[in-house]
Amino acid sequence: MGHSNKIKSLSEKIAASLIKNEAPNDLEMSESFDAKTKEQMLSEIKSGKHLELLKEIDTEKDWKILERKIQQRSGKSSKFWYYGAAATVALLITIGFVFNKTNQEQDFAEPIIVNNNIEIGTDKAILTLEDGSDVVLGKGAVYESNHVASNGEELIYKTSNQKQTKNNYNTLTIPRGGQFYILLSDGTKVWLNSESQLKYPVAFNKGETREVELVYGEAYFDVSPSTEHKGAKFKVFNRSQEIEVLGTEFNIKAYKDETNISTLLVEGKVSVTTAVANHVLVPNQQSNLNLETNTISITTVADIYNETAWRDGIFSFENKPLTEILKVLSRWYDMDVIIENTLQKEERFIGTFNKSNSIEDILIAIKSTNFINSYEINDKTLVIK
Repeated sequence: MGHSNKIKSLSEKIAASLIKNEAPNDLEMSESFDAKTKEQMLSEIKSGKHLELLKEIDTEKDWKILERKIQQRSGKSSKFWYYGAAATVALLITIGFVFNKTNQEQDFAEPIIVNNNIEIGTDKAILTLEDGSDVVLGKGAVYESNHVASNGEELIYKTSNQKQTKNNYNTLTIPRGGQFYILLSDGTKVWLNSESQLKYPVAFNKGETREVELVYGEAYFDVSPSTEHKGAKFKVFNRSQEIEVLGTEFNIKAYKDETNISTLLVEGKVSVTTAVANHVLVPNQQSNLNLETNTISITTVADIYNETAWRDGIFSFENKPLTEILKVLSRWYDMDVIIENTLQKEERFIGTFNKSNSIEDILIAIKSTNFINSYEINDKTLVIK
């Protein structure tokens, strides 16, 4: 079997594992190939030869096959793996990461590595308590108090049935290069992406509206149903908008350095209210609030996986400009990025990769597109040549 066929075979196995609701392995973790074969396959990827496989792919046919498999199954917990499988089958070259663009003949310059201090992101956060004191959370750091506990990877608040005479708030801040999961006292699950901050009460009163604030950044909410809280609604506040929830899953992106706030509904129903408008979203709809013009637009997202895969440890890009991809990477790898050629900034790519990949692994994949000649890493700064 040729190397291209082996990559295709591995991709099909990955898709099958996704449909079974199992986490996929990348090429390095695969036991299907020996070390020599893996080395040869990676060599082909670096040279761009793997892109020839694209000519053999009938994505429309593969998608329809996958859709039939999805329709035969049900269950909320499998939803994201379904989208992951669809993306994998459509690309058929998923090996932990892959970038795809027209193959052109070009000589590659060797990258310049002065001092690579760019590290892979990890679980870490700073918990600010009601008295203003800070607790550093991260792998290996165990913390516990009367109402909350952390094993270094997640923060779990204990359910309280006592009525609160005073609302005590905590704030969880995720730095660049970090991520964290939090279970609020009402059972609501929140995944926080890099460079994000959430403010919330230590406990909620039964029957009263549950309110939290996404101060900035990106968060995925799986809200505990109002039926379990005497009909209490759930609201998320952030810059210039309010989101009212009855029990649903949705993603909010509201970074400080961006002029757009997007709210993507995965399941259920939410009401998005701004100073000038109110919109009720249905699944797969996304509201986009332009902070400069104070206008809001509603779009339908065909594949929500690309927008929410980050919480499953995967970055997935569908026809995204290089500037946007590198902005996402800069937060996860806590690095500064410079693109020397302005024409490169708007080049669009398709790609998926695991958040556990090193920055150099990803740069090799991007470089194989032939739209980047080389790159330079100096301390925590990446320069795209």
